[in-house]
Amino acid sequence: MRGPLRVAVAQPLTRSHDVAGNADRHAAAVRAAGARVVVFPELSLTGYELAAAPVDPADPRLAPLRAACAATGTLALAGAPVAGPHIGVLAVDGDGVRVAYRKMWLGGAEPQRFRPGRRPAVLDVDGWRLGLAVCKDTGVPEHAAATVAAGADAYLAGVLESADDAAVPEERAVRVAAAHGVWVVTASFAGSTGGGYTRAAGGSGIWSPAGVAVSRAGADVGEVVGGTLR
Repeated sequence: MRGPLRVAVAQPLTRSHDVAGNADRHAAAVRAAGARVVVFPELSLTGYELAAAPVDPADPRLAPLRAACAATGTLALAGAPVAGPHIGVLAVDGDGVRVAYRKMWLGGAEPQRFRPGRRPAVLDVDGWRLGLAVCKDTGVPEHAAATVAAGADAYLAGVLESADDAAVPEERAVRVAAAHGVWVVTASFAGSTGGGYTRAAGGSGIWSPAGVAVSRAGADVGEVVGGTLR
């Protein structure tokens, strides 16, 4: 029997290439969230810098984030370039750091730098099956379908959209919820970053299987909002 799962979405200040400082700010968000799972945006540990060096799970700069997760019993899902190279999701908890997922659908200039991941990923957390996604993945119906087919009952994504496209994450979240009857949890980058994103959309949120927003952040850097999956 699985119980309710408290999750949060965070949109911390991310400075380009500043893995150490970004890990500190991720740790602060984890401590503030009071959640079992905290989801961060795409490439949240480096900024959207396609030339950034891959982040090794053993990188000592991640120690503050590991410590925050250990102290709070949290699983953090942070965005970073990883070996391959891939656009990845790092799963951070009291046991350490591992690459949990590699983005399958690349967009824009990403294919010039990165390789696509080969398969969906689903994590088991307290009886919940959490499927992972990164940005363009969420706009590809085949990705959500394959992730749900792999056993996901919630779909967690880290994304980056410009302020001009601020409606896109919610549109995609509602579409996935409607198609598959799953919770959708989206952490959307706020502030500015590389790749021409002088104003990112923010607007992170949590949507019920009925497609209803149960928690939403605004556009500001530093917001953390939570909700309970039941």
